[in-house]
Amino acid sequence: MQRSEPSSKPGILSQNRRFKERKLRLRWLLAFSSLPLFGIFTAFGIAPQTSVQDINIHTVVENISLPESSVPLVQMDAPSSFWQADQIRRDDTLASVLTRLNISNDDAIEFLKRNPDARALATQLRPGRSIQAQTNQDGQLLKLQYQTDNNSTLHVELTANGYEARIADTVMETHPVLKSAEIKSSLFGATDEAGIPDAIAIQLAEIFSSDIDFHSDLRRGDRFVVVYEASYWNGELARTGQVLAAEFVNDGKTYRAVRYRNPEGQVSYYTPEGKSLHKSFLRSPLEFSRISSGFSLGRFHPILQKMRAHKGVDYAAPIGTRVKASADAIVDFVGVKSGYGNVVVLRHQNGISTVYGHLSRFATGLHRGSKVNQGDIIAYVGMTGLATGPHLHYEFLLNGQHRDPLTVALPNAVPIAPKYKADFLANSSKLAAQLQLLINSNLASLE
Repeated sequence: MQRSEPSSKPGILSQNRRFKERKLRLRWLLAFSSLPLFGIFTAFGIAPQTSVQDINIHTVVENISLPESSVPLVQMDAPSSFWQADQIRRDDTLASVLTRLNISNDDAIEFLKRNPDARALATQLRPGRSIQAQTNQDGQLLKLQYQTDNNSTLHVELTANGYEARIADTVMETHPVLKSAEIKSSLFGATDEAGIPDAIAIQLAEIFSSDIDFHSDLRRGDRFVVVYEASYWNGELARTGQVLAAEFVNDGKTYRAVRYRNPEGQVSYYTPEGKSLHKSFLRSPLEFSRISSGFSLGRFHPILQKMRAHKGVDYAAPIGTRVKASADAIVDFVGVKSGYGNVVVLRHQNGISTVYGHLSRFATGLHRGSKVNQGDIIAYVGMTGLATGPHLHYEFLLNGQHRDPLTVALPNAVPIAPKYKADFLANSSKLAAQLQLLINSNLASLE
């Protein structure tokens, strides 16, 4: 018979009890030993040479009554309605626009779909146009304004008789904008960097086109200042207007222009002294492009593979680029000619003709005998006829003889009429002062 071993549990319990007693003694020892350290830290918190024995400590308890406020408490309620502004985005639908504007009541949505005036919102969603809506906390539409075009605004309002809609003239605030820029790579690059709209860049090129060839004359470091009109709707830019005044420094030479509308309603650009900036002919019939081939009496033709005179200038441009009449004229020919492809020939005064070749199509309604004015769109760039790529072939003929369009002397247009000179000078002096203000501010910033 085996004898059972004594249980080990009591031994383990006694060891644990002794361990806990030892641990408790260590904690008390650490606590007492830390008291001098607390004294050291306290000493660092007392100013030098301060006798702590002389400080008497008293505890004072007082009841302080708060003064009664004469201003009643106002309960801040949540606003009962909200205005939200947005812009139409690409690929927007009526549903997506109403969702962003927090419009959720079915009667408003149904009204916007069915009302003849309100349907302009669904049928004329154009990216970039402004829209504003007032709704309550439940998403009920109270008011809505949508800019249907540059001149009209849709107004929708909840009345006692339900929703009503109307189209009204857009009330805009128009004021001049002053901007400046420096040419680093191109005109569009400079205007983009300065936040100037492309429409203003195109106007600048047209205004100074008689003196500056924007295809080849621009230099790095050229600079310009411009004053132009801008119209705002509810604080947002709605459209860009006309250039009022500008100064362009090209290759060290300064050119200035001011806009003038005479009492008969005719608008043109002049120097501040009254000299017309427009020549009787545009230097280039395209707004922007690059010259791919110049005027030459002996050029190797890339298609015919032989030397042949190139009696015009080729402007490389994408298919569909607008082609403008370089001066007032009568259309002498519209159709197809060998080598030229689709071509337009204009007959001007004083024995001058201009030719526009390799066109993709003609302007609607253009025919022989039509009258066109300088700057009118007559056709679009293409690559018909003998052409290796899309471009405009442009010729300038004087009494049947070809001249280089880039160098031929162009006569000036008629200057300001003497009977309007006083009125012109009164207006131009104001615009010239605005230009000078901007120029001076730029010079001050450089110094």
